[in-house]
Amino acid sequence: MYNVYVYVLDTLADWELGHVTAELNSGRFFKNGAPCISLKTVSYSKEPIHTMGGMTVTPDCVIDDMVMSETSMLLLPGADTWNDPRHGAIIKKADELLSVGAAVCAICGAAAALAGFGLLDGRPHTSNGAGFLEMVCPNYKGQDFYIDKPSVADNNLITAGCTGGLLWAKQILERLGVFGSDTLEAWYDYFSSGKLESFFALMQTLPSGKE
Repeated sequence: MYNVYVYVLDTLADWELGHVTAELNSGRFFKNGAPCISLKTVSYSKEPIHTMGGMTVTPDCVIDDMVMSETSMLLLPGADTWNDPRHGAIIKKADELLSVGAAVCAICGAAAALAGFGLLDGRPHTSNGAGFLEMVCPNYKGQDFYIDKPSVADNNLITAGCTGGLLWAKQILERLGVFGSDTLEAWYDYFSSGKLESFFALMQTLPSGKE
């Protein structure tokens, strides 16, 4: 089983998580025999947070409750409040998770938060532009490892810019191995193109009983 934690904080960018959390929670396109997914929200306290879209989310658990293992995954969304020092605890936890082989997946402002703590200085990564990271993270030294793509997967680190949510979701789903390879490619093609033929191609890849 994979323990997938979604860090929630005020002004969380709702849309950046939409594709990946919907698929992990519903399991609607999972392959037969897919690993079980435990999906929980986590924060520095159990006080409700308010997303950028005005949704109220009460965290399921706090940082100290997180399982530390190779089968854990941490999703870090963008937000306008990453400079709050209370979020330093989750960045420290992200560093620990990477060290034990767990996956850390950060998008938009969350990637900048990792950069601010030096976690991107020696690994391939992306965000909203190398210039953006230099602007918001004075100590950033990862320019040589910056890749100008919507989302970049480097083993157990997956980073994305604010417009890379769909590719980020695809790379997360691939890391977890919950979709068949044909389903994953058809899913990405459909949601990136919107073509009707891509939808039917996706349906045809599903295991019996899921059409």
